[in-house]
Amino acid sequence: MQTQLAPEFRGTVDGDAAEAILRRCVHCGFCTATCPTYQLLGDELDGPRGRIYLIKQVLEGAAPTRKTQEHLDRCLTCRNCETTCPSGVQYGQLIEIGRKVVDAKVERPAAEQRVRWLLREGMTSAGFGTALKLGQAVRPLLPAVLKNKVPPKASGAGRASAHRWPTRQHERKVLMLLGCVQPSLAPNINSATARVLDACGIQTLVADEVRCCGAVRAHLGDHDKARAEMRRNIDAWWPLVEGLGGGTTVEAIVINASGCGLMVKEYGHALADDPAYAEKARRISAVAKDVSELLPLIVGPLKSRLGGQSPAGAVPRRLAYHPPCTLQHGQKLRGGVEAALIELGFEVSLASRDSHLCCGSAGTYSVLQPELSTQLRERKLQALADVEPQAIVSGNIGCIQHLQTGTATPVRHWIEVLDELVDR
Repeated sequence: MQTQLAPEFRGTVDGDAAEAILRRCVHCGFCTATCPTYQLLGDELDGPRGRIYLIKQVLEGAAPTRKTQEHLDRCLTCRNCETTCPSGVQYGQLIEIGRKVVDAKVERPAAEQRVRWLLREGMTSAGFGTALKLGQAVRPLLPAVLKNKVPPKASGAGRASAHRWPTRQHERKVLMLLGCVQPSLAPNINSATARVLDACGIQTLVADEVRCCGAVRAHLGDHDKARAEMRRNIDAWWPLVEGLGGGTTVEAIVINASGCGLMVKEYGHALADDPAYAEKARRISAVAKDVSELLPLIVGPLKSRLGGQSPAGAVPRRLAYHPPCTLQHGQKLRGGVEAALIELGFEVSLASRDSHLCCGSAGTYSVLQPELSTQLRERKLQALADVEPQAIVSGNIGCIQHLQTGTATPVRHWIEVLDELVDR
């Protein structure tokens, strides 16, 4: 695709990056076939190709409108189009540039600004847990749209399990990102990860200064503070990554929320123009791993604990697996979770159709675009229900919470199911 950038974008970091991406697009339209919002709305401008044209026009000098902004907002950033694209168009990077440029030129309505501010500040705040507890206390009184976002309190047994962290020392060590909302929404995911790794001879360390990975602010347009969060995390991890912390070195930074994992793996790109952090950011991205990438180390020890027996008792055996978009399209990791669970004796099925499509969670999308998000959730849950699972498992807190609001079938992180094998 030929471009003629307007003078204000020519020679800038974003302008040059966008132009390089645009030039790879050959207008083929394969991307529209796998775009969730295009499938729902049938509007060219609500598919990747149409949004690419909108961004191109703005970068070439056309004045964006509120409608331009709305079409870009409706993108889930699921990156399914990147998996489909035969030309390797890096659409995820392009949509972020396009949103930044359009937001600088089109003022949002005041009510929308307030909601986005609350999401940016609330979800990344140290007070998120306190606010969640307050919401749980008054949950029966909340309107449905808010009640869906506030999970009920965990049972006594669930709370105890969530805070049972292994204490054994191991020679092999990894760092783990706890996340900003997961410790409050679903703390058992983190402790279950630590217990499974402990059972396999790997010790999990946590850097207390690390909270949000930066994704929430980045996707809501607060790029400067997002980069500040990235730098803070790099500073906290760096001594252990480089072996400067009293001789202790870690093998990897393990992340059990695929949305966070994708963000950390892109630190090198996000801070490429920061001379003080560019090299460190590249190093951090290189050692970041989704917890599924450790499965080759985990499956053998877990099989030995099972003694060749299939899962039994209270452990659900028939599972439906929903691969998060940030894992299968963003990180390009496919098939590993299903294969490992099957090897451990589980019956695992993907959704009966469209397993590549987004469930509609997409970070804050379910709050900002509730109608589209709900439609996508219902489609996904019906396809998952078709395989009649005892439980639905996934690998991202956003997907898990979003899907659970629409079904009575338990929705969990797959690492929690493996944790139950460890505790048999």
